[in-house]
Amino acid sequence: MSIHKEIKKVTTATVQAMKQRGEKISMLTAYDYSMARVLDEAGLDILLIGDSAANVFAGYETTLPITLDQMIYHAASVARGTNRAMVLADLPFGTYQGSVNDAYQAAVRMMKESGAHALKLEGGVEVIDNIRKIVQSGIPVCGHLGLTPQSIYQFGGFGLRAKEETEAEKLKSDALLLQEAGCFAVVLEKIPAQLAKEVSESLTIPTIGIGAGNGCDGQVLVVNDVLGLTKGFKPKFLRRYLDLYSEISKAASEYVADVKSGDYPNENEQY
Repeated sequence: MSIHKEIKKVTTATVQAMKQRGEKISMLTAYDYSMARVLDEAGLDILLIGDSAANVFAGYETTLPITLDQMIYHAASVARGTNRAMVLADLPFGTYQGSVNDAYQAAVRMMKESGAHALKLEGGVEVIDNIRKIVQSGIPVCGHLGLTPQSIYQFGGFGLRAKEETEAEKLKSDALLLQEAGCFAVVLEKIPAQLAKEVSESLTIPTIGIGAGNGCDGQVLVVNDVLGLTKGFKPKFLRRYLDLYSEISKAASEYVADVKSGDYPNENEQY
């Protein structure tokens, strides 16, 4: 029997056991209570409150503008709608890249005020002391390497990362550093599939891929992309399971027509 069917509450120990058994870990983003309830009941292992909320909820071009207060709001909403899945929250840009104490304080605020079970931080050696302090304080941390959206202006775009040997070697080194610092998992974003497979096999902690091939221990996507709520965003790694943009547009147009014609509400829809 799979751990997925056995477990009543997903924890860091659960995902570690999944890696050891070779059972893939499922993760989607969530930003609100209603979606969290649906995804949790559908059996997702981890719900990620991504700072991608800046993009899909607020319409920003990058993840940089979202604040800690806003991330706490989204994470708390998801936590209230979740019973089984692990609730994993991003720390936003600017809250953990400075001093160790600032990073620690931001992490504590997120955990205390949101009800999240764990945090995700981008970067490797550059933030390793800060990650180590957060982990030592008892807060589970998931790392994030490869295409790290908070560094998008430094990268100059959303292209594939670690294609060159120098960057690939640094990524491998950073992954080991994150494991040694006590991270319970690492997200690998938009890197060559073979590199992601090598990193996954080199670590005892699980890897979660997005645009990183099938060699990772799990996968994550943005729920708005999976459900087809985003229009015109079609990266190679994305599989759409619905086209809600068209469905919602059709339903809204029908509602407008019914209101204009006087068909809504009918006699059965009034008191």
